[in-house]
Amino acid sequence: MEQMIMLMVTGLLGGILGAVLGIGGGMIITPILTMLMGLPIQYAIGASIVSVIATSSGATIAYLKDEMLNLRVAMFLEIATTVGAVIGAVVTGLVDGKVLYVLFGALLIFSAFNMIRKMRMKEPEERQSKPDEIATKLRLNGAYFDKATGKEINYTVTNVPGGFAMMFGAGIASGLLGIGSGAFKVIAMDTIMHMPLKPSSATSNLMMGVTAAASATVYYFGGQLQPQIAAPLAIGILIGATVGSRIMPMLPTKVLRLIFIPVIGYMGIQMALKGFGVNI
Repeated sequence: MEQMIMLMVTGLLGGILGAVLGIGGGMIITPILTMLMGLPIQYAIGASIVSVIATSSGATIAYLKDEMLNLRVAMFLEIATTVGAVIGAVVTGLVDGKVLYVLFGALLIFSAFNMIRKMRMKEPEERQSKPDEIATKLRLNGAYFDKATGKEINYTVTNVPGGFAMMFGAGIASGLLGIGSGAFKVIAMDTIMHMPLKPSSATSNLMMGVTAAASATVYYFGGQLQPQIAAPLAIGILIGATVGSRIMPMLPTKVLRLIFIPVIGYMGIQMALKGFGVNI
């Protein structure tokens, strides 16, 4: 019973942060399950895959209602991430657990440094991007109402091929690490394709659920998905994601980055060191 309550609380926290930052909650949940609760990383990753689907389900409904996410961008890029997710899920059984810790930690640290770099730059919604021919043909450009500033923001999507390639890597990371690869998705849209952070996060929430579903079947038949772990997590995450999706539109973009950096930076260092046999 105590473990079930702890799993639900963990899910609640992961759901809120996952919905706000567009990272799925897997980056929060997997380290907690392994380092605080002592679960083998393979089982933690299997549970995390389910948590990603739950976060996506809880947050996407609200973001669709607020017209925050870019549905056309999500469906186009999901082609690459779904293929990558299946490949990553198949390969994970062949990879040593310590390697997974190091890979997970490296991904988190990379994302934190990227957010620090972005803090020093103008936000995409503050920059003027040149029209992109591919994005125009595919009708990927969009607009959203920023509740924090009270303004309607129109934005142009750029470098579509680069974003598509990054999404394939994000899919592999999702299947391999069980994280929904939300960080990679946000980075691809926010940095490579020059979408503003808020629609990037909202669109990532939709995409990571589809990506995770593609690899969840592989984990289930591989015996790495334990219902007694995944079910309590999913309940907490659905509640947390609903709350988080209401908080995110109200926050300034810089605040989102300030939340993102310490959370994933600290956990990234912990996971990477544990992969080398060092516990802090």
